[in-house]
Amino acid sequence: MALIVLAALTPRAARPAEQPLWELGLGAGALVFNDYRGADTTHAYPVPVPYFIYRGKILQADRDGLRGKLFRQDRIELNLSVNATTPVRNNSARAGMPDLRPTVEIGPLLNAHLWRSADSRARLDLRLPARAAFTIESHAHGIGWFYAPHLNLDLAQYAAPNGWKLGLLAGPLFAQRRYDDYFYGVAPQYATPARPAYAASGGYAGTQALVSLTRRFPEHWIGAYLRHDSLAGAAFAGSPLVRRDSYWTGGLAFVRMIGRSQRLVESDD
Repeated sequence: MALIVLAALTPRAARPAEQPLWELGLGAGALVFNDYRGADTTHAYPVPVPYFIYRGKILQADRDGLRGKLFRQDRIELNLSVNATTPVRNNSARAGMPDLRPTVEIGPLLNAHLWRSADSRARLDLRLPARAAFTIESHAHGIGWFYAPHLNLDLAQYAAPNGWKLGLLAGPLFAQRRYDDYFYGVAPQYATPARPAYAASGGYAGTQALVSLTRRFPEHWIGAYLRHDSLAGAAFAGSPLVRRDSYWTGGLAFVRMIGRSQRLVESDD
């Protein structure tokens, strides 16, 4: 009898749970963020929140964004990373300067699984995204590369999909000169007594730390996040467009599920 009890209490590697191939929801949320990293202008925006999960073998979409699973082993994955920035207009620090166009960033993401608990409720990953950035306009042009290596710790209340999930992320940021110059450079023709000309050099771009809390219920999903940015020691910290070198941003959302696939696939999300 003691051996049976001991076996029942011994944690074993959990098999991936079966979940719908895709899930679709729609909701609303609010975001508070700066015009760009280092700006002293903060806005709160109500936003529609589409919720789409796709658990395909090659293409996946989840809270981490759209990913193409190019290569996968037990410890290493090579995915596709996509990100974007919003346009910046009527910013006081940039008065008289051209507006910042929105950008899209795309590139590879190497994900190394450093540790995972026996029941898959906790996991630690090292993520190494490298993305090329492009402006979104009629004549789009590249503005260089952006790198964001970070450690990511996920903690789940249950091994099953439903339950609270806590995410912790932190790491340094790096960017090429062209990337930094797009956001922080001041061309001589836009210099003023209060805003001297400035050319960014690229390199270290500060740090980011993020905490998120989500929960999936049978018919809805809720989530919130809080992010801290520090620009202390950043290569562009001397730009007159940098008005704050430490600040918080955040957001929250509520989503109602409206559809899901009848087909089930194995997933460790």
